Order: sequence, then structure tokens, then C-alpha cells
Amino acid sequence: MSRIGRKPVIIPAGVEVTLNGHELTVKGPKATLVRTLHPRMNIAVENNEIVVTRPSEEKEDKSLHGLTRTLVANMVEGVTNGFKKELEVNGVGYRASKEGKNLVMILGYSHKVIMPEIDGITVEVPAPNKIIVHGADKEAVGQFAAEVREKRMPEPYKGKGIKYVDEVIIRKEGKAGKGK
Repeated sequence: MSRIGRKPVIIPAGVEVTLNGHELTVKGPKATLVRTLHPRMNIAVENNEIVVTRPSEEKEDKSLHGLTRTLVANMVEGVTNGFKKELEVNGVGYRASKEGKNLVMILGYSHKVIMPEIDGITVEVPAPNKIIVHGADKEAVGQFAAEVREKRMPEPYKGKGIKYVDEVIIRKEGKAGKGK
């Protein structure tokens, strides 16, 4: 039995969960999230808990069990607390700012890199070298943060680029001089 899959997801106060076939709707103070879950999984809402069970011990069912439970738990967590990713901009002349609903970054290219906010995601720029991405959907927050990071990935020689705050860039030594 999946250790994660067998744990019930507790529904906190102020969160409304509706199950329509395999379409789960979670409504909370921050947002409303809707997701269609895999039809092989059995989902039940009982006593302020969401319980995910699997129909058999087949390999596919085992792998889907923990995944489905985690997706449901992330939906409940997202509508109550939300998720955030913090990014850091490193490099001489590299900076980020917010203009209306757009994230504008100067990353050493001949042009500004402009990324519009998507639905359900808010972007904050508290300092020119810090970007914070907020949202209720964990998948969307992670995807948007990854797309921002992709605009100028951190390089290993000088450490320039956009990186996650908790990411460690392993630095490389530059080219050594020839023949001494």
C-alpha cells in the first residue's frame, strides 16, 4: 500500500469540496481549483476528509495512487495558503521590475524581456534582483517560475543569471593559463 496514498486529505474549515464523477472542485478563500483525476482511482469525500483508494494492486494503479492523493492535497493547500516561488537575479546590470501586469527584465540582451502575468498567478518584485511568484495552483506557479528562470539560466563560471533562492550553483574554475 502506498504510504502517501493511504493518508486521507483533511479538509480545513472554509474549504468546500465537490466531487462530480472524477472531476474534483476545491473552493477556498484564495481561489477555486478544478481538476479531472484519473478514472481508475476511487475518490471519496467523507467526514471532512478526501480518501483516495486504488482498485487493484497493478503497477499502474500503485503509481497513480500516491500521485492522485498528492494532487488533491496540493489543491486543498493551494486554496487555503497558496504557493510561492522566489527567484534571484544575479549579474551586473541585470534587474527586474513590474510594469502594470508585466514582468520586465533586463538580462544583458539587446532588448528587454517582457513576461505577462497569466491567470491565477501574481508576480511581485520587492527589489530589482528579487522576483516572487504567487498562486493557488502549484503546477502553474512552478511552471511560470521555470519559464522566468529559462530566460537567462544561471551559468557556472560567474554565477550570472536567474536562479531559485534556495538553488546552489556549483561554480567552475575558469580556463588555466598555458605552459608555465
